[in-house]
Amino acid sequence: MASRKLVSYTITGLKRWSCVARDLPPVSQVKALHVYDFDNTLFMSPLPNAKLWNGYTAGFLQTQESFVNGGWWHDPNILGATGQGIEKEEPTGWAGWWNEHIVELVELSIKQKDTLTILLTGRGEDNFAELLKRIVASKNLAFDMICLKPQAGPNNQTFASTMNYKQAILRDLVFTYTDADEIRVYEDRVKHTKAFRDYFDSINKDLLNGSTPSPRKPINAEVIQVADAVTTLDPIAETAEVQRMINAHNTAIHNGGHALAPLEIKRSVFFTGYLISSVDSARLLKLVNLPSSLPESEVKFLASNIIITPRPCPRSILDKVGGIGRKQTWQVTGLGSLESRIWAARVTPIPADAKYHTDNPFPLVVLAIVKGSRPQDANRIQNWQPVPAGKQIVFQTEVGEKVQLRIETGGEGEGEYGALFINKNLKRQRDGPPAFERDSYRTNGSQRGGHYHDENRRPNGANGGYRGGNQNNRGRGGNNNPNNRLENRNARGGRGGASNRANNRGRGPARGGGYKSLDDVQNNSRYANQGSSYQPNYDDGPPSYAAGADIYNSSFPALGGGGGSGGGQGNGDGGLPYGK
Repeated sequence: MASRKLVSYTITGLKRWSCVARDLPPVSQVKALHVYDFDNTLFMSPLPNAKLWNGYTAGFLQTQESFVNGGWWHDPNILGATGQGIEKEEPTGWAGWWNEHIVELVELSIKQKDTLTILLTGRGEDNFAELLKRIVASKNLAFDMICLKPQAGPNNQTFASTMNYKQAILRDLVFTYTDADEIRVYEDRVKHTKAFRDYFDSINKDLLNGSTPSPRKPINAEVIQVADAVTTLDPIAETAEVQRMINAHNTAIHNGGHALAPLEIKRSVFFTGYLISSVDSARLLKLVNLPSSLPESEVKFLASNIIITPRPCPRSILDKVGGIGRKQTWQVTGLGSLESRIWAARVTPIPADAKYHTDNPFPLVVLAIVKGSRPQDANRIQNWQPVPAGKQIVFQTEVGEKVQLRIETGGEGEGEYGALFINKNLKRQRDGPPAFERDSYRTNGSQRGGHYHDENRRPNGANGGYRGGNQNNRGRGGNNNPNNRLENRNARGGRGGASNRANNRGRGPARGGGYKSLDDVQNNSRYANQGSSYQPNYDDGPPSYAAGADIYNSSFPALGGGGGSGGGQGNGDGGLPYGK
Protein backbone atom coordinates (compact mmCIF):
# COMPACT_ATOMS: atom_id res chain seq x y z
CA MET A 1 0.00 0.00 0.00
CA ALA A 2 1.43 3.36 -1.03
CA SER A 3 2.22 5.71 1.82
CA ARG A 4 0.59 9.13 2.01
CA LYS A 5 2.66 12.06 0.87
CA LEU A 6 3.22 14.35 3.84
CA VAL A 7 2.83 18.11 3.40
CA SER A 8 5.12 20.46 5.30
CA TYR A 9 3.48 23.43 7.03
CA THR A 10 5.87 26.10 8.31
CA ILE A 11 5.66 29.42 10.12
CA THR A 12 7.53 31.01 7.21
CA GLY A 13 4.89 29.77 4.79
CA LEU A 14 2.07 30.93 7.07
CA LYS A 15 3.52 34.46 7.32
CA ARG A 16 3.11 34.88 3.57
CA TRP A 17 -0.64 35.19 4.09
CA SER A 18 -0.26 38.27 6.28
CA CYS A 19 0.18 41.87 5.13
CA VAL A 20 1.91 42.89 8.36
CA ALA A 21 5.60 42.16 8.88
CA ARG A 22 5.41 40.65 12.32
CA ASP A 23 7.32 37.64 13.64
CA LEU A 24 5.06 34.77 14.61
CA PRO A 25 5.58 32.80 17.83
CA PRO A 26 7.03 29.29 17.75
CA VAL A 27 4.71 26.33 17.33
CA SER A 28 5.23 25.10 20.88
CA GLN A 29 4.06 28.41 22.36
CA VAL A 30 0.62 28.62 20.72
CA LYS A 31 -2.25 26.74 22.35
CA ALA A 32 -5.17 28.71 20.88
CA LEU A 33 -6.02 30.33 17.54
CA HIS A 34 -8.49 33.25 17.56
CA VAL A 35 -9.72 34.45 14.17
CA TYR A 36 -11.82 37.61 13.72
CA ASP A 37 -13.75 38.74 10.66
CA PHE A 38 -13.58 42.48 9.90
CA ASP A 39 -16.76 43.75 8.22
CA ASN A 40 -19.72 43.97 10.60
CA THR A 41 -17.99 41.67 13.07
CA LEU A 42 -15.17 43.82 14.40
CA PHE A 43 -15.88 47.02 12.45
CA MET A 44 -19.31 48.36 11.52
CA SER A 45 -18.69 48.84 7.83
CA PRO A 46 -21.28 51.00 6.06
CA LEU A 47 -23.86 49.34 3.84
CA PRO A 48 -25.85 50.82 0.95
CA ASN A 49 -28.58 52.97 2.45
CA ALA A 50 -31.98 51.37 1.85
CA LYS A 51 -33.65 54.75 2.35
CA LEU A 52 -31.54 56.29 -0.39
CA TRP A 53 -31.58 53.55 -3.07
CA ASN A 54 -34.38 51.37 -4.33
CA GLY A 55 -34.18 47.67 -3.51
CA TYR A 56 -32.70 46.59 -6.82
CA THR A 57 -29.99 49.24 -6.73
CA ALA A 58 -28.94 48.40 -3.16
CA GLY A 59 -28.15 44.90 -4.38
CA PHE A 60 -26.71 46.02 -7.71
CA LEU A 61 -24.20 48.23 -5.92
CA GLN A 62 -22.82 45.19 -4.10
CA THR A 63 -22.62 42.93 -7.12
CA GLN A 64 -19.04 42.61 -8.27
CA GLU A 65 -20.09 41.90 -11.85
CA SER A 66 -22.06 45.16 -12.09
CA PHE A 67 -19.04 47.46 -12.21
CA VAL A 68 -15.72 47.45 -14.00
CA ASN A 69 -14.11 48.38 -10.68
CA GLY A 70 -16.01 45.76 -8.66
CA GLY A 71 -18.60 47.89 -6.87
CA TRP A 72 -19.25 48.62 -3.22
CA TRP A 73 -17.06 46.00 -1.52
CA HIS A 74 -14.13 46.50 -3.88
CA ASP A 75 -13.85 50.28 -3.82
CA PRO A 76 -11.70 51.56 -0.93
CA ASN A 77 -13.24 55.03 -1.25
CA ILE A 78 -16.51 53.64 0.14
CA LEU A 79 -14.86 52.30 3.29
CA GLY A 80 -12.68 55.41 3.45
CA ALA A 81 -15.80 57.59 3.53
CA THR A 82 -16.98 55.97 6.78
CA GLY A 83 -18.06 58.61 9.27
CA GLN A 84 -16.47 61.92 8.31
CA GLY A 85 -13.75 60.37 6.17
CA ILE A 86 -10.22 59.15 6.85
CA GLU A 87 -8.62 62.48 7.72
CA LYS A 88 -11.10 63.20 10.51
CA GLU A 89 -11.80 59.65 11.67
CA GLU A 90 -8.24 58.32 11.94
CA PRO A 91 -7.18 60.70 14.77
CA THR A 92 -10.23 59.61 16.77
CA GLY A 93 -9.73 55.91 16.00
CA TRP A 94 -13.00 55.78 14.05
CA ALA A 95 -14.85 56.25 17.34
CA GLY A 96 -18.37 54.84 17.28
CA TRP A 97 -17.74 52.54 14.31
CA TRP A 98 -16.54 49.50 16.22
CA ASN A 99 -18.30 46.54 17.75
CA GLU A 100 -16.84 47.29 21.16
CA HIS A 101 -17.71 43.88 22.58
CA ILE A 102 -15.62 42.22 19.87
CA VAL A 103 -12.88 44.82 20.38
CA GLU A 104 -12.69 43.74 24.03
CA LEU A 105 -12.39 40.10 22.97
CA VAL A 106 -9.61 40.96 20.52
CA GLU A 107 -7.73 42.81 23.26
CA LEU A 108 -8.07 39.80 25.59
CA SER A 109 -6.84 37.50 22.82
CA ILE A 110 -3.81 39.72 22.21
CA LYS A 111 -2.93 39.71 25.93
CA GLN A 112 -2.90 35.90 26.07
CA LYS A 113 0.70 34.85 25.44
CA ASP A 114 -0.30 31.40 24.17
CA THR A 115 -2.87 32.72 21.65
CA LEU A 116 -2.34 33.66 18.01
CA THR A 117 -4.74 36.48 17.01
CA ILE A 118 -5.69 36.83 13.35
CA LEU A 119 -7.81 39.35 11.43
CA LEU A 120 -9.26 37.54 8.41
CA THR A 121 -11.27 39.40 5.75
CA GLY A 122 -12.37 38.73 2.20
CA ARG A 123 -11.56 42.26 1.09
CA GLY A 124 -8.94 42.42 -1.63
CA GLU A 125 -5.35 42.85 -0.50
CA ASP A 126 -4.37 45.18 -3.35
CA ASN A 127 -7.12 47.72 -2.66
CA PHE A 128 -7.59 47.51 1.09
CA ALA A 129 -4.42 46.38 2.87
CA GLU A 130 -3.12 49.86 3.70
CA LEU A 131 -6.53 51.24 4.68
CA LEU A 132 -7.36 48.31 6.97
CA LYS A 133 -3.94 48.53 8.64
CA ARG A 134 -4.60 52.22 9.34
CA ILE A 135 -8.06 51.52 10.74
CA VAL A 136 -6.82 48.71 12.98
CA ALA A 137 -3.76 50.68 14.12
CA SER A 138 -5.96 53.64 15.09
CA LYS A 139 -7.62 51.33 17.63
CA ASN A 140 -4.26 49.96 18.83
CA LEU A 141 -5.17 46.37 17.92
CA ALA A 142 -1.90 44.52 17.39
CA PHE A 143 -3.00 41.42 15.48
CA ASP A 144 -0.36 38.76 14.89
CA MET A 145 -1.66 38.43 11.33
CA ILE A 146 -3.85 40.63 9.13
CA CYS A 147 -4.99 38.59 6.14
CA LEU A 148 -6.75 40.00 3.07
CA LYS A 149 -7.66 38.12 -0.06
CA PRO A 150 -4.72 38.14 -2.51
CA GLN A 151 -4.85 37.74 -6.27
CA ALA A 152 -3.03 34.44 -5.68
CA GLY A 153 -2.02 32.58 -2.53
CA PRO A 154 1.54 31.95 -1.30
CA ASN A 155 1.73 28.87 -3.53
CA ASN A 156 0.13 30.67 -6.50
CA GLN A 157 -3.22 29.07 -5.76
CA THR A 158 -6.38 30.89 -6.87
CA PHE A 159 -9.71 30.87 -5.09
CA ALA A 160 -13.16 30.35 -6.53
CA SER A 161 -14.75 32.11 -3.57
CA THR A 162 -13.97 34.01 -0.40
CA MET A 163 -14.90 30.93 1.59
CA ASN A 164 -12.32 28.85 -0.30
CA TYR A 165 -9.70 31.51 0.44
CA LYS A 166 -10.56 31.66 4.15
CA GLN A 167 -10.61 27.87 4.45
CA ALA A 168 -7.13 27.72 2.93
CA ILE A 169 -5.79 30.06 5.63
CA LEU A 170 -7.63 28.23 8.41
CA ARG A 171 -6.17 24.94 7.23
CA ASP A 172 -2.65 26.40 7.24
CA LEU A 173 -3.22 27.74 10.76
CA VAL A 174 -4.44 24.38 12.07
CA PHE A 175 -1.66 22.34 10.50
CA THR A 176 1.12 24.83 11.26
CA TYR A 177 0.32 25.28 14.93
CA THR A 178 -0.14 21.61 15.71
CA ASP A 179 0.09 22.13 19.47
CA ALA A 180 -2.99 24.40 19.47
CA ASP A 181 -5.90 22.78 21.26
CA GLU A 182 -8.59 25.16 20.08
CA ILE A 183 -9.55 27.54 17.28
CA ARG A 184 -12.25 30.20 17.58
CA VAL A 185 -13.68 32.03 14.59
CA TYR A 186 -15.87 35.14 15.02
CA GLU A 187 -18.16 35.71 12.01
CA ASP A 188 -21.31 37.73 11.36
CA ARG A 189 -22.67 35.87 8.34
CA VAL A 190 -24.89 32.87 9.00
CA LYS A 191 -23.88 31.15 5.77
CA HIS A 192 -20.18 31.52 6.52
CA THR A 193 -20.69 30.41 10.13
CA LYS A 194 -22.23 27.14 8.96
CA ALA A 195 -19.57 26.65 6.29
CA PHE A 196 -16.78 27.10 8.87
CA ARG A 197 -18.39 24.64 11.25
CA ASP A 198 -18.80 22.07 8.51
CA TYR A 199 -15.19 22.62 7.43
CA PHE A 200 -13.77 22.01 10.89
CA ASP A 201 -15.97 18.93 11.29
CA SER A 202 -14.50 17.64 8.04
CA ILE A 203 -10.91 18.34 9.18
CA ASN A 204 -11.43 16.55 12.49
CA LYS A 205 -13.06 13.60 10.76
CA ASP A 206 -10.05 13.29 8.44
CA LEU A 207 -7.69 13.56 11.41
CA LEU A 208 -9.47 10.75 13.21
CA ASN A 209 -9.34 8.39 10.24
CA GLY A 210 -5.78 9.35 9.36
CA SER A 211 -6.49 10.76 5.90
CA THR A 212 -4.89 14.19 6.35
CA PRO A 213 -1.59 14.99 4.61
CA SER A 214 -0.09 16.20 7.89
CA PRO A 215 -0.64 14.57 11.30
CA ARG A 216 -1.95 16.31 14.38
CA LYS A 217 -4.58 15.70 17.05
CA PRO A 218 -8.18 16.84 16.42
CA ILE A 219 -8.81 20.48 17.33
CA ASN A 220 -11.64 21.93 19.38
CA ALA A 221 -13.28 24.34 16.93
CA GLU A 222 -15.84 26.95 17.91
CA VAL A 223 -17.44 29.32 15.40
CA ILE A 224 -19.16 32.24 17.13
CA GLN A 225 -22.06 33.90 15.34
CA VAL A 226 -21.80 37.67 15.84
CA ALA A 227 -24.91 39.84 15.65
CA ASP A 228 -24.01 42.45 13.08
CA ALA A 229 -25.07 46.08 13.25
CA VAL A 230 -26.41 48.11 10.33
CA THR A 231 -24.64 51.39 9.58
CA THR A 232 -24.66 53.72 6.60
CA LEU A 233 -22.71 56.65 5.23
CA ASP A 234 -23.93 60.21 5.28
CA PRO A 235 -26.46 60.18 2.40
CA ILE A 236 -24.80 63.07 0.58
CA ALA A 237 -21.37 61.49 0.91
CA GLU A 238 -22.76 58.14 -0.20
CA THR A 239 -24.35 59.63 -3.31
CA ALA A 240 -21.09 61.37 -4.19
CA GLU A 241 -19.00 58.22 -3.69
CA VAL A 242 -21.34 56.11 -5.80
CA GLN A 243 -21.29 58.80 -8.49
CA ARG A 244 -17.48 58.69 -8.51
CA MET A 245 -17.62 54.91 -8.77
CA ILE A 246 -19.95 55.22 -11.75
CA ASN A 247 -17.71 57.86 -13.32
CA ALA A 248 -14.74 55.48 -13.10
CA HIS A 249 -16.87 52.67 -14.52
CA ASN A 250 -18.05 54.78 -17.45
CA THR A 251 -14.56 56.10 -18.15
CA ALA A 252 -13.20 52.54 -18.32
CA ILE A 253 -15.96 51.58 -20.75
CA HIS A 254 -15.34 54.68 -22.85
CA ASN A 255 -11.66 53.74 -23.06
CA GLY A 256 -12.61 50.31 -24.39
CA GLY A 257 -12.05 46.69 -23.45
CA HIS A 258 -15.16 46.17 -21.31
CA ALA A 259 -18.48 44.61 -22.28
CA LEU A 260 -20.55 46.28 -19.56
CA ALA A 261 -22.90 49.19 -20.29
CA PRO A 262 -22.46 52.77 -19.05
CA LEU A 263 -24.50 53.58 -15.96
CA GLU A 264 -26.22 56.61 -14.51
CA ILE A 265 -28.07 57.58 -11.36
CA LYS A 266 -31.72 58.54 -11.70
CA ARG A 267 -34.41 59.64 -9.31
CA SER A 268 -37.58 57.64 -8.67
CA VAL A 269 -40.37 59.90 -7.48
CA PHE A 270 -43.03 57.84 -5.71
CA PHE A 271 -45.44 60.69 -5.16
CA THR A 272 -45.70 64.44 -4.83
CA GLY A 273 -47.51 65.86 -1.84
CA TYR A 274 -47.80 68.43 0.87
CA LEU A 275 -45.30 66.89 3.29
CA ILE A 276 -45.94 67.05 7.02
CA SER A 277 -43.13 67.52 9.55
CA SER A 278 -42.51 64.87 12.18
CA VAL A 279 -43.59 67.32 14.90
CA ASP A 280 -46.97 67.99 13.27
CA SER A 281 -47.30 64.30 12.41
CA ALA A 282 -47.07 63.47 16.11
CA ARG A 283 -49.79 66.05 16.85
CA LEU A 284 -52.08 64.60 14.18
CA LEU A 285 -51.60 61.03 15.35
CA LYS A 286 -53.11 61.98 18.70
CA LEU A 287 -56.42 62.25 16.83
CA VAL A 288 -56.45 58.50 16.13
CA ASN A 289 -58.84 56.58 18.38
CA LEU A 290 -58.12 52.88 17.91
CA PRO A 291 -60.54 50.18 19.11
CA SER A 292 -59.40 48.73 22.42
CA SER A 293 -59.39 45.27 20.89
CA LEU A 294 -56.89 46.24 18.17
CA PRO A 295 -53.21 45.79 19.08
CA GLU A 296 -51.04 48.73 18.07
CA SER A 297 -48.60 46.26 16.53
CA GLU A 298 -51.19 45.61 13.81
CA VAL A 299 -51.42 49.30 12.92
CA LYS A 300 -49.23 51.40 10.65
CA PHE A 301 -49.21 55.04 11.71
CA LEU A 302 -48.87 57.54 8.86
CA ALA A 303 -49.88 61.23 9.05
CA SER A 304 -47.08 62.09 6.64
CA ASN A 305 -48.65 64.01 3.77
CA ILE A 306 -51.59 65.34 1.83
CA ILE A 307 -51.33 63.76 -1.59
CA ILE A 308 -50.98 65.99 -4.65
CA THR A 309 -50.29 63.31 -7.25
CA PRO A 310 -49.32 59.64 -6.71
CA ARG A 311 -46.45 60.07 -9.22
CA PRO A 312 -44.01 62.74 -10.34
CA CYS A 313 -45.97 65.96 -10.58
CA PRO A 314 -46.50 67.40 -14.09
CA ARG A 315 -45.25 70.94 -14.56
CA SER A 316 -48.74 72.43 -14.88
CA ILE A 317 -49.81 71.11 -11.47
CA LEU A 318 -46.49 71.94 -9.86
CA ASP A 319 -46.82 75.54 -11.04
CA LYS A 320 -50.35 75.67 -9.71
CA VAL A 321 -49.36 74.62 -6.17
CA GLY A 322 -46.44 77.05 -6.10
CA GLY A 323 -43.59 74.66 -6.89
CA ILE A 324 -41.38 72.41 -4.83
CA GLY A 325 -40.73 73.94 -1.40
CA ARG A 326 -43.92 76.01 -1.28
CA LYS A 327 -45.39 76.11 2.24
CA GLN A 328 -49.12 75.80 2.89
CA THR A 329 -51.10 75.95 6.13
CA TRP A 330 -54.04 73.57 6.79
CA GLN A 331 -56.68 73.04 9.45
CA VAL A 332 -58.34 69.77 10.44
CA THR A 333 -62.10 69.98 9.92
CA GLY A 334 -63.27 66.39 10.24
CA LEU A 335 -62.31 62.88 11.32
CA GLY A 336 -63.45 59.63 9.79
CA SER A 337 -62.72 55.93 9.67
CA LEU A 338 -63.48 53.02 7.38
CA GLU A 339 -64.44 49.65 8.86
CA SER A 340 -62.11 50.19 11.83
CA ARG A 341 -59.10 49.71 9.58
CA ILE A 342 -58.42 53.17 8.11
CA TRP A 343 -58.40 56.48 9.99
CA ALA A 344 -58.13 59.86 8.29
CA ALA A 345 -58.48 63.59 8.87
CA ARG A 346 -60.22 65.89 6.44
CA VAL A 347 -58.49 69.25 6.09
CA THR A 348 -59.01 72.64 4.52
CA PRO A 349 -56.39 75.19 3.46
CA ILE A 350 -55.73 78.46 5.29
CA PRO A 351 -56.70 80.88 3.88
CA ALA A 352 -59.76 79.11 2.46
CA ASP A 353 -59.21 80.54 -1.03
CA ALA A 354 -55.59 79.32 -1.27
CA LYS A 355 -54.78 77.48 -4.49
CA TYR A 356 -54.06 73.81 -4.02
CA HIS A 357 -54.32 70.52 -5.85
CA THR A 358 -55.04 66.94 -4.86
CA ASP A 359 -55.90 63.95 -7.01
CA ASN A 360 -58.26 62.90 -4.22
CA PRO A 361 -61.83 64.24 -4.18
CA PHE A 362 -60.82 66.56 -1.32
CA PRO A 363 -57.67 67.09 0.75
CA LEU A 364 -57.17 64.60 3.55
CA VAL A 365 -54.44 63.10 5.71
CA VAL A 366 -54.39 59.33 6.17
CA LEU A 367 -53.56 58.98 9.85
CA ALA A 368 -53.30 55.22 10.31
CA ILE A 369 -54.19 51.93 8.67
CA VAL A 370 -54.42 48.34 9.78
CA LYS A 371 -51.53 46.53 8.15
CA GLY A 372 -52.60 45.17 4.78
CA SER A 373 -55.12 47.93 4.16
CA ARG A 374 -54.80 50.38 1.27
CA PRO A 375 -54.41 54.07 2.18
CA GLN A 376 -56.26 55.12 -0.98
CA ASP A 377 -59.39 53.51 0.43
CA ALA A 378 -59.66 56.50 2.75
CA ASN A 379 -61.55 58.07 -0.16
CA ARG A 380 -64.40 55.65 0.62
CA ILE A 381 -65.03 57.20 4.02
CA GLN A 382 -68.56 58.65 3.98
CA ASN A 383 -69.20 59.80 7.53
CA TRP A 384 -66.92 62.62 8.65
CA GLN A 385 -67.35 63.76 12.22
CA PRO A 386 -66.85 67.46 12.87
CA VAL A 387 -63.80 68.17 14.99
CA PRO A 388 -64.41 69.87 18.35
CA ALA A 389 -62.93 73.35 18.64
CA GLY A 390 -60.08 72.11 20.87
CA LYS A 391 -58.97 69.53 18.29
CA GLN A 392 -58.99 71.71 15.18
CA ILE A 393 -55.28 71.33 14.67
CA VAL A 394 -53.58 73.86 12.41
CA PHE A 395 -50.35 72.69 10.79
CA GLN A 396 -47.99 73.67 8.01
CA THR A 397 -46.83 71.58 5.06
CA GLU A 398 -44.22 71.91 2.34
CA VAL A 399 -44.63 70.76 -1.23
CA GLY A 400 -42.14 67.96 -1.82
CA GLU A 401 -41.51 64.53 -3.29
CA LYS A 402 -40.85 61.11 -1.87
CA VAL A 403 -37.72 60.09 -3.72
CA GLN A 404 -35.32 57.20 -4.02
CA LEU A 405 -32.32 56.93 -6.29
CA ARG A 406 -31.71 54.12 -8.73
CA ILE A 407 -28.93 53.08 -11.08
CA GLU A 408 -29.76 52.24 -14.68
CA THR A 409 -28.22 52.24 -18.08
CA GLY A 410 -28.98 55.36 -20.09
CA GLY A 411 -32.47 55.78 -21.53
CA GLU A 412 -32.42 56.53 -25.24
CA GLY A 413 -34.54 59.58 -26.10
CA GLU A 414 -35.55 59.95 -22.47
CA GLY A 415 -36.75 63.38 -21.38
CA GLU A 416 -36.49 64.88 -17.91
CA TYR A 417 -40.00 63.80 -16.88
CA GLY A 418 -39.63 60.32 -18.34
CA ALA A 419 -36.40 59.78 -16.43
CA LEU A 420 -38.33 59.97 -13.15
CA PHE A 421 -39.90 56.58 -13.93
CA ILE A 422 -38.34 53.12 -13.78
CA ASN A 423 -37.15 51.90 -17.18
CA LYS A 424 -39.69 49.14 -17.78
CA ASN A 425 -37.53 47.61 -20.46
CA LEU A 426 -34.96 46.63 -17.85
CA LYS A 427 -36.67 43.39 -16.94
CA ARG A 428 -33.40 42.11 -15.59
CA GLN A 429 -33.79 44.57 -12.73
CA ARG A 430 -36.47 42.28 -11.41
CA ASP A 431 -35.25 38.94 -12.59
CA GLY A 432 -31.50 39.37 -12.36
CA PRO A 433 -28.83 38.48 -14.88
CA PRO A 434 -28.73 34.68 -15.32
CA ALA A 435 -24.94 34.74 -14.91
CA PHE A 436 -25.19 35.98 -11.34
CA GLU A 437 -25.28 33.41 -8.60
CA ARG A 438 -28.61 33.87 -6.91
CA ASP A 439 -27.44 34.47 -3.41
CA SER A 440 -27.78 37.42 -1.15
CA TYR A 441 -26.37 40.87 -0.97
CA ARG A 442 -25.65 43.13 1.91
CA THR A 443 -27.56 46.27 2.68
CA ASN A 444 -29.38 47.78 5.55
CA GLY A 445 -32.96 47.19 6.42
CA SER A 446 -34.58 44.56 8.55
CA GLN A 447 -33.59 41.71 6.30
CA ARG A 448 -30.63 41.13 4.06
CA GLY A 449 -30.70 39.53 0.73
CA GLY A 450 -32.25 39.76 -2.64
CA HIS A 451 -31.32 38.99 -6.17
CA TYR A 452 -27.76 40.00 -6.72
CA HIS A 453 -24.63 39.43 -4.75
CA ASP A 454 -21.02 40.15 -4.32
CA GLU A 455 -19.59 36.82 -3.31
CA ASN A 456 -17.04 38.61 -1.19
CA ARG A 457 -19.65 40.32 0.93
CA ARG A 458 -22.87 38.47 1.56
CA PRO A 459 -24.92 39.16 4.65
CA ASN A 460 -26.67 36.68 6.86
CA GLY A 461 -30.32 35.99 7.35
CA ALA A 462 -30.69 37.53 10.76
CA ASN A 463 -33.31 40.12 11.42
CA GLY A 464 -30.72 42.75 12.10
CA GLY A 465 -29.85 43.03 8.45
CA TYR A 466 -31.02 41.35 5.32
CA ARG A 467 -29.10 38.59 3.65
CA GLY A 468 -31.79 36.68 1.90
CA GLY A 469 -34.90 38.82 1.88
CA ASN A 470 -36.20 42.01 0.37
CA GLN A 471 -35.57 44.88 2.74
CA ASN A 472 -38.98 44.77 4.36
CA ASN A 473 -40.38 44.49 0.83
CA ARG A 474 -39.08 47.97 0.11
CA GLY A 475 -39.67 49.11 -3.41
CA ARG A 476 -38.04 47.07 -6.14
CA GLY A 477 -37.86 49.90 -8.53
CA GLY A 478 -41.41 50.88 -9.16
CA ASN A 479 -44.21 52.90 -7.72
CA ASN A 480 -45.83 49.72 -6.51
CA ASN A 481 -46.00 50.48 -2.85
CA PRO A 482 -49.53 51.00 -1.57
CA ASN A 483 -48.32 53.05 1.37
CA ASN A 484 -46.84 55.57 -1.03
CA ARG A 485 -49.76 55.65 -3.42
CA LEU A 486 -52.78 57.34 -1.96
CA GLU A 487 -54.38 57.21 -5.36
CA ASN A 488 -57.98 57.67 -6.31
CA ARG A 489 -58.07 55.54 -9.42
CA ASN A 490 -61.30 57.15 -10.56
CA ALA A 491 -60.06 60.70 -10.02
CA ARG A 492 -60.52 63.04 -12.96
CA GLY A 493 -57.73 65.39 -12.13
CA GLY A 494 -58.70 66.18 -8.58
CA ARG A 495 -60.20 69.19 -6.95
CA GLY A 496 -58.64 72.43 -8.02
CA GLY A 497 -57.50 71.63 -11.54
CA ALA A 498 -56.98 68.94 -14.13
CA SER A 499 -53.96 66.66 -14.11
CA ASN A 500 -53.16 67.13 -17.79
CA ARG A 501 -51.12 63.92 -17.68
CA ALA A 502 -50.87 63.37 -21.39
CA ASN A 503 -49.37 66.76 -22.13
CA ASN A 504 -46.74 66.49 -19.46
CA ARG A 505 -45.31 63.03 -19.89
CA GLY A 506 -43.45 63.65 -23.07
CA ARG A 507 -40.33 61.64 -23.86
CA GLY A 508 -38.36 64.16 -25.82
CA PRO A 509 -34.74 63.89 -26.82
CA ALA A 510 -32.15 63.40 -24.11
CA ARG A 511 -30.54 66.54 -22.79
CA GLY A 512 -26.99 67.70 -23.15
CA GLY A 513 -23.83 66.13 -24.48
CA GLY A 514 -22.13 64.86 -21.31
CA TYR A 515 -23.16 61.60 -19.68
CA LYS A 516 -26.06 62.36 -17.36
CA SER A 517 -26.43 60.76 -14.00
CA LEU A 518 -28.27 62.74 -11.35
CA ASP A 519 -30.44 65.78 -10.82
CA ASP A 520 -28.56 68.82 -9.64
CA VAL A 521 -31.45 70.40 -7.80
CA GLN A 522 -29.87 73.83 -7.76
CA ASN A 523 -29.55 73.90 -11.55
CA ASN A 524 -32.73 72.05 -12.46
CA SER A 525 -35.60 74.10 -13.83
CA ARG A 526 -37.97 71.92 -11.85
CA TYR A 527 -36.73 73.64 -8.69
CA ALA A 528 -35.68 76.95 -10.26
CA ASN A 529 -38.00 79.10 -8.15
CA GLN A 530 -37.11 77.49 -4.82
CA GLY A 531 -33.57 78.79 -4.32
CA SER A 532 -30.85 76.71 -2.72
CA SER A 533 -32.84 75.78 0.38
CA TYR A 534 -34.97 73.06 -1.20
CA GLN A 535 -34.08 69.56 -0.10
CA PRO A 536 -35.88 66.60 -1.69
CA ASN A 537 -37.13 63.90 0.63
CA TYR A 538 -35.44 60.51 0.35
CA ASP A 539 -37.62 58.50 2.64
CA ASP A 540 -37.96 55.01 1.25
CA GLY A 541 -41.13 53.10 0.68
CA PRO A 542 -42.82 51.78 2.58
CA PRO A 543 -41.42 54.13 5.25
CA SER A 544 -42.21 54.18 8.89
CA TYR A 545 -44.43 57.17 9.48
CA ALA A 546 -44.67 56.82 13.23
CA ALA A 547 -44.07 59.97 15.17
CA GLY A 548 -40.41 60.80 15.19
CA ALA A 549 -39.63 58.41 12.34
CA ASP A 550 -36.38 58.99 10.50
CA ILE A 551 -37.26 61.02 7.42
CA TYR A 552 -34.56 62.08 5.02
CA ASN A 553 -34.53 65.71 4.03
CA SER A 554 -31.29 65.59 2.14
CA SER A 555 -30.12 67.51 -0.88
CA PHE A 556 -28.01 65.92 -3.55
CA PRO A 557 -24.31 66.68 -3.33
CA ALA A 558 -23.13 69.66 -5.35
CA LEU A 559 -22.62 68.12 -8.75
CA GLY A 560 -20.50 69.87 -11.32
CA GLY A 561 -20.35 69.70 -15.08
CA GLY A 562 -17.78 67.43 -16.66
CA GLY A 563 -18.99 64.53 -18.70
CA GLY A 564 -17.10 64.72 -21.94
CA SER A 565 -17.89 62.79 -25.09
CA GLY A 566 -18.70 59.19 -24.60
CA GLY A 567 -20.06 59.97 -21.20
CA GLY A 568 -19.59 59.92 -17.53
CA GLN A 569 -15.99 60.85 -17.09
CA GLY A 570 -14.96 62.43 -13.84
CA ASN A 571 -13.07 65.63 -14.19
CA GLY A 572 -10.45 64.68 -11.64
CA ASP A 573 -11.26 67.39 -9.12
CA GLY A 574 -14.31 65.89 -7.47
CA GLY A 575 -16.76 67.48 -9.91
CA LEU A 576 -19.48 65.05 -10.90
CA PRO A 577 -21.48 65.02 -14.12
CA TYR A 578 -25.15 65.42 -13.46
CA GLY A 579 -28.41 65.07 -15.30
CA LYS A 580 -31.33 62.78 -14.70
